[in-house]
Amino acid sequence: MSPAPTGPARPPVRRLRLGWPRRVFSQVLLMQLAVATGVTVLATGLFLAPLSAQLDDQAMRRALAIAESTASPRLAAELTATPPSAGGPVQAEAERIRISTGAEYVVVMDGRGVRWSHPDPAQIGRRVSTDPSTALAGHEVMEIDSGTLGRSARGKAPLRDAGGRIVGAVSVGIEYDSVRARLLAAIPGLLAYAGGALAVGALAAYLISRRLQRRTHDLAFSDISALLAEREAMLHGIREGVVALDRAGAVRLVNDEAQRLLGLGPEAAGRPLEELLGPGRTADVLAGRVTGEDLVAVQGHRVLIANRMPTHDGGAVVTLRDRTELERLGRELDSTRGLIDALRAQDHEHANRLHTLLGLLELEMHEEAVEFVTEVVGVHRATAEQVTEKVRDPLLAALLVGKATVAAERGVSLRIAPESLLPDRLVDPRELVTVVGNLVDNALDAVAGAPGARVEVALGTRGRTVVLTVADTGPGVPEESRELIFTEGWSTKEPPSHGKRGLGLALVRRLAERRGGSAVVASGPDGGAEFTVVLPDALSDPEPSANPVPAAAEVLGEAAR
Repeated sequence: MSPAPTGPARPPVRRLRLGWPRRVFSQVLLMQLAVATGVTVLATGLFLAPLSAQLDDQAMRRALAIAESTASPRLAAELTATPPSAGGPVQAEAERIRISTGAEYVVVMDGRGVRWSHPDPAQIGRRVSTDPSTALAGHEVMEIDSGTLGRSARGKAPLRDAGGRIVGAVSVGIEYDSVRARLLAAIPGLLAYAGGALAVGALAAYLISRRLQRRTHDLAFSDISALLAEREAMLHGIREGVVALDRAGAVRLVNDEAQRLLGLGPEAAGRPLEELLGPGRTADVLAGRVTGEDLVAVQGHRVLIANRMPTHDGGAVVTLRDRTELERLGRELDSTRGLIDALRAQDHEHANRLHTLLGLLELEMHEEAVEFVTEVVGVHRATAEQVTEKVRDPLLAALLVGKATVAAERGVSLRIAPESLLPDRLVDPRELVTVVGNLVDNALDAVAGAPGARVEVALGTRGRTVVLTVADTGPGVPEESRELIFTEGWSTKEPPSHGKRGLGLALVRRLAERRGGSAVVASGPDGGAEFTVVLPDALSDPEPSANPVPAAAEVLGEAAR
C-alpha cells in the first residue's frame, strides 16, 4: 500500500489560556478594578438597605401628620352631631383632606370603631377592619399594615372634642405602592452615581497601573523577585565597592566591599555621607563635588579609584576600586627602576675604576693603586657610617643609604643634618620609611638637573614623637598651593605608566593625621621647599638592655662593602 498523501503542515493551534496575569501592570490593574467595583457595590448596597426603611418611616410620619391635623375639635363636633352618611359633613371634610394631601384614604371613626368617612362610601357605617383600640385609648399609631384598600403606611390619631374627651379616631393611609415607586425611582440615579464613581475609579486605577508599568518596565512579580535576588548576589559578590546615594546625599545602599574599603558598617544605610566619612576629598568625590573619571581618593591607608554615575531620580551610584596594592607595587617599580639606573651607572663607573686600577698596576704604580682603591672604598663606607651614626633603625638607614646613591647618580647631594639622631625604637618602621621615601623622592625630582642641587634630611625626637624635616634647593611651593599639594590626585608631573600621580603627599599627611600629627610645607632656608612631618607616639619606651646601633652599623657596613 502506498502511504497516504500528506498535506502541508498545519500550524499549531494556540489555545487561549485563562488565568491570573503575570505582569505587575495587569495584576495591579485587576486588583484595583476589583477593589473599586467591590467598594462601589458595597456602598450602593449600604445606601439602599436603609433607604427602604427611611421611605417607610417618612410615609408613616406623613400619614400621622395628616391624621393629627385632621383630628380637630370641629370635626369631633360634627361627628357627635350628625349620623354617619355618604353625604354628611364628616365624609365631605375627610374627602377634601384626602384629595388635597394625596393620601390613599382618610377614615374618621367613632368610639366604637364605626366609620363615618371612607373613599368607598359603601364602607361608611361599618366597623373598621383593623384594631382601633390603641388610637381610641389616646395613643398615636404608625404602622405598615393591610386593610380593605390593600397594604399602606398608616398613621392614627385620637379625635378629641373641645373638652378633651376622646370621641373617636382618625386613620390616614399612604399607598404603599407609591413608597415602593419612590424607592425604585431612586435606584437609577443611585446606580448612575455608582457607575460614575466606578468609572472614575477604573480610570484612576488604569493611570496608576500604567505609571507602575513604566516604573517596573512591564516586569512580572517573579521577574522582580529574581532581579532583586540577583542584584543582592551581584552587589555583595563583586570585588568592587558600590555605594548608592539618594538626591539628598544619604547612603541608600552600600555593599560588603564598599564597607571594607570605606571602613563603614551595615548601619551606614540611611545616614548622610558627610556624617559617615567626614569632610575631605573622599566625601567630595562620592557626593559629586569633584567631577571626572577614575578619581583618586585616599581613605585611611587605602588608595581608591572612584567613578560616579548619576541616576534619573537625582541620586547616584559610585563604584570604588582598591588600588592600594597596585600603587605600592608601582612605587616599588619606580624605586626599582631608579636603583637599576643607579646600578647601571655604577657599573660603568666601576668598569672605569677597574680600567684605571689595571693601568696603574701595569705601569707598576703600586702605591698610587693602593691609594686609589682606599679612596673609592672610603667614600662608600663614610656615607654608610654617617647615616648609621644618626639613624639607628636598620630599615630606615638602609633606605637613606640607597637614596644617597641614587641622588649622587642624579647629581644631587643628599645629606643627613648634623643635629639628626633617631634611636632604634620605632613602633612602625615601615610607616616612617613610606613618609621619608615619598618626601625624598619628591625633593630629588624637584632639584634634579639644577646646579648645586642639594637635599637635606633632619630626623629628631621629642619624647616619643618623631619630627622629620626634608628641605631642598628647588623652586619651592607657592603659598597658594601649599594645601593643594596634599590633596589626592594633585600633581605637577606627568603620570607614570602604572597609574596616577598625586598620592604620595596625600598618604604622608594621612599617615601623620592618623597618629594625631601633622604634615606641612613652608619655604626652606635655601629658598626651596621644606616639609615638616610630626608623628606622635612613633617611638616605643626605651629598654636599658637594648643596643641596636652595632646591628644597624653592621648591616649598612656590609651593604657599603
